[in-house]
Order: sequence, then structure tokens, then C-alpha cells
Amino acid sequence: MLTSDFDYQLPEELIAQTPHIPRDECRLLVLDRKTGSISDRIFRDVLEYLRPGDLLVANETRVLPARLLGRKRGTGGRAEVFLLREGQGPEPRSNRVAFWEALVRPGKRLKPGSGSVVDFEAPDGSIAMSAEVIDWAPGAQKGERLVRLSTELLSLDEALHLAGKTPLPPYIKDYAGDQELYQTVYSKRESSAAAPTAGLHFTPELIDQARAMGVGWQTVELEVGLDTFRIVDEERAEDHAMHTERYSVSEECVQAINETKANGGRVIAVGTTSVRSLESACRDEQGKFCGLEPRERAKTSLFLLPGSEFHVVDGLITNFHVPRSTLMMLVSAFASREQIMQAYQHAISERYRMLSFGDAMLIL
Repeated sequence: MLTSDFDYQLPEELIAQTPHIPRDECRLLVLDRKTGSISDRIFRDVLEYLRPGDLLVANETRVLPARLLGRKRGTGGRAEVFLLREGQGPEPRSNRVAFWEALVRPGKRLKPGSGSVVDFEAPDGSIAMSAEVIDWAPGAQKGERLVRLSTELLSLDEALHLAGKTPLPPYIKDYAGDQELYQTVYSKRESSAAAPTAGLHFTPELIDQARAMGVGWQTVELEVGLDTFRIVDEERAEDHAMHTERYSVSEECVQAINETKANGGRVIAVGTTSVRSLESACRDEQGKFCGLEPRERAKTSLFLLPGSEFHVVDGLITNFHVPRSTLMMLVSAFASREQIMQAYQHAISERYRMLSFGDAMLIL
């Protein structure tokens, strides 16, 4: 299939630049896969489409303050280090030293073997932490480096929160509001370079209301990387090399899913990252169905395209996605390409707010 099959014209003025407040009053497009019908609702109306015995599964990852702006030691030139995922280095990890795979800028001046070190300041002007570029990252995709982070403070965690900034997608230009609005209300461990944005619409009250009506709530963790924003460059979608991310699915979550299925309930994923976690946890290394099993920081490069089978997920809450992205392909696999394109054209004609800070879609 062609990558262009998943393209659409996205008016720039519809790309949401700020989050919706309150979270659960954004718009909700409801797509019925059986009939193809489309309804326009408000997000809190999602409860009307849930039934006692259903199970919501969300990604509880939290976004790291992964964007580090500093100066190159020796020259004072500006430099940026964007942390992607923790890596393996030549010495053990400690409270004050760790190795990360990262994107760097300017790339030509921060090459492995050059002795390049970038220092990052705390708000008081002191050096909170430093990053030394020591090697290319494994695979060296898109110029990624392996950097050695170090600090003289009590911990790297403290230094990172003093020097780092929460990264936002590149299509959100000048947001200067509360960074916590780019975190879900149920987020826990900081492990991602981007938010699982379908969950941004939930409030604690909405989750409590769902539970009160007999809907279960479980979480998984998938460490979201920057590749989620990238478009597919290959002409044929099947030729795209899917990025790898780590995910965890607990024994408790597996048991809840099995009980839900046995009792005739539906498993509804909150976000595409939850879908990838659940559908990965029931496949072996060759991608064949092997039954749902707990996984702990396992690797997945699962690429869901039209024609893919869904063994766990029965419904999906998601945002509107970047044209030509793997996420457009995933939702087109869950519904159909024709239904998704029709839904997107409806959303655009009705002036829905698009992408990470935008409105939501429920696919049942």
C-alpha cells in the first residue's frame, strides 16, 4: 500500500497550540466501525458509550524534562541535547552518572571522539549537569548520539529537573503555559520524550465516574519516543522501518483483560501507545499470536497497518494524527482507511482542533 493513501490536507490553523481547559470539555468525534456513522460530542460524553464490565487501559508514562539547552564547554557556543532513551555505557549507572541516547544540535560540532562537552545551567546560573558526546547511538538512526550525563548535585534526577525543559511536538510553536497540561493526570514514572496525548482529556473525576458505573481502569507503560511525530518517507508503507520502544504490561492488567473478555466486556485502549503495548504483549518475537502475557520493559517495533489483526483491543480513544504517519496507519488498521479519511474530512469541515493539544476520537 502507498504511504500517500494516508495523507490528507491539514489546515495549519486547525493545529491546536494550547490545551483545552477543562480537559474533558474538548470535542469528541465518535466513529462506529460497523455502520460508519459519525457523531459529534463532548469528551465527557464518552461515558455514554461505555458499559459496565468494559475496561479502559491507558499509558501511565510521564514526559521527561528531556530538552536540554546549554553551552559547549570551551567555546561557549549554544548547544542542545534532546534525551530520547536511557542507554548502555562503559561504566555502571549511578545517581550522578548515566548514559542516554540523544539528538544533538549542532550535529557537526558535537561528534563522537571530539571531546565535546555541553554544560547546562540551573536557574541560579550554576552548572547543574553536563553531557559528553562519547559515541554514536546503536544503529545511529538520524544521527543519534550516546551521551554521558553527569552532575555534582545529589542526583541526576535533581539536575535534570533544574536544567531540563518539557519537550513539546515541533508543530506546537510558542506555548508558554502550564507544562503540567502536557501530562496526563494519572502519569507516574518519567520515561518518555512525548506524551500519550489521548489521555490528556481525562480528569480524575471522569475516571471516578467511569469506575462508579462499573468500568474497569488499568494502565500499561510505553516509553514514547520522538518517532511518533515523524512522517513516513518511503513510497510503500510496508517498506518503513518501525522504531523500537520499550513497554510494560503488568500481571494485574493481563488478569483484568482476561476477566473482561471472559465476561463479555470490551477492552478500550486510551491512545495508540496503549494499543501497541497490548497488541505487542500477545505476540512472540516473530509477531505471531501467542496469548496475552505480562511484559516488563520489553522491546516492540510492532507496525500495525490495514490488514493487521487486533487480538486484545475492542475500542480506541485517540487524537487526530499527523498525515502520512504510522499512527494514521494504525487507526486505519483498526477501523478502515475509508472510514478514517471520512472521519478526518468531517473533523476538518467541522473545525475540530487537531493533533496533540487537539480534540479526540472514539472508535468502537
